[in-house]
Amino acid sequence: MGINDENDIEANLQIGPTTEGMVRLYVTAEGVDLPFDFDPEEAEEIAEELRAAANRARGIKG
Repeated sequence: MGINDENDIEANLQIGPTTEGMVRLYVTAEGVDLPFDFDPEEAEEIAEELRAAANRARGIKG
């Protein structure tokens, strides 16, 4: 499966700080719980990548 492949999987995403000072992306789906922890600097880099991808997507949709 790639980034452009569609599927019918539904998932939930939660984002927040942990008590250890990390930023957690927590993905849940049927039978799956995936915590992804990042230090604040990594989280900011990911945020920049999300913003850049959103801007590129806007360009594709016109």
